[in-house]
Amino acid sequence: MRLWVDDLKVARRLIPQLDVLAISQQIDGVEIRHWSVPLPDIEPGEVVISAFAGNLPDAFLQAMAGRAPKPVWINLEYLSAEDWVGDCHGLPSPHPQLPLTQFFFFPGLGANSGGFIREADYLARRTAFVPATFLAASDLPERRPKELRISLFSYENKGLVEIIKAWSVGDVPVTCLVPEGRILPELAAEFGVSGLRAGDQLLRGQLVVRVLPFVEQWKYDELLWACDLNFVRGEDSFVRAQWAEIPFVWQIYVQEEDAHLEKLRAFLARYQKGLGPELASALSDFWLAWNRGEGVAAAWPAFLAALPALKTHAIAWAAHLQEGGDLAARLVQFCKLKLE
Repeated sequence: MRLWVDDLKVARRLIPQLDVLAISQQIDGVEIRHWSVPLPDIEPGEVVISAFAGNLPDAFLQAMAGRAPKPVWINLEYLSAEDWVGDCHGLPSPHPQLPLTQFFFFPGLGANSGGFIREADYLARRTAFVPATFLAASDLPERRPKELRISLFSYENKGLVEIIKAWSVGDVPVTCLVPEGRILPELAAEFGVSGLRAGDQLLRGQLVVRVLPFVEQWKYDELLWACDLNFVRGEDSFVRAQWAEIPFVWQIYVQEEDAHLEKLRAFLARYQKGLGPELASALSDFWLAWNRGEGVAAAWPAFLAALPALKTHAIAWAAHLQEGGDLAARLVQFCKLKLE
């Protein structure tokens, strides 16, 4: 297994043992190579995966075309819950000049999609997790009586001021754990401080905010497990939150003409199945308010009241996702069929 990465400095935030100066290195059985221009002359493997619309260099495509048998060429797309994904998943796309065919592989929710990423040892890690050990290792205090513990990993959001106020003046004590990221400048401005870094703490009324370091993925999983509610963003943390069996709020990446809101509603339509009208409304109202950056405070009380039921729903949802297998298993099965 060979992984090409164009920015090793960014990748090291997720893989701390990565050597940013190494052209090639082995970590956990995977060869990690620095993507440089031009790409080194190297033999393509049996399977070539181009992730998130990345373009392969012409010389590498020529090498693929000269290989016998031809590699299985996968275009690993972005995750979406929209109905059209099932119709496009697995479709072939012949190269206009070379004797190569790429296949579209869409991560998704249905049986006719690529599924979600989930490691083979995930359940064992989840079962063995001890919250007290995590708190001690992260230098976090024990819970206050009746405390609501929240993780907040988000893009910039105009609704931050509203939710900070709601948490500060509410009846429930809130501890908000904020990993380093794009929300920190807004958070610092709201609290009137010049800047924030890992280890900083902010206090306002019922609210305690703790800034955490950006951590590798397995530690981020533990953060999700240790909380009662998780705010997540984009794609990867969104997937991790669904496996965590904890209520969550998804901030989708903003697109022009509010196209992202249609994708958000597509997921909500699937995720809300099995919820009564009142719970479904509390969930969707708060999610949409958070993504629009307005009406967040007004939607919070109903969402807070729904959290116990949403916890039960989150457990059932994670079990549902497991039924069809994970993305890696589906990808291996798909490629094996093409190689036969």
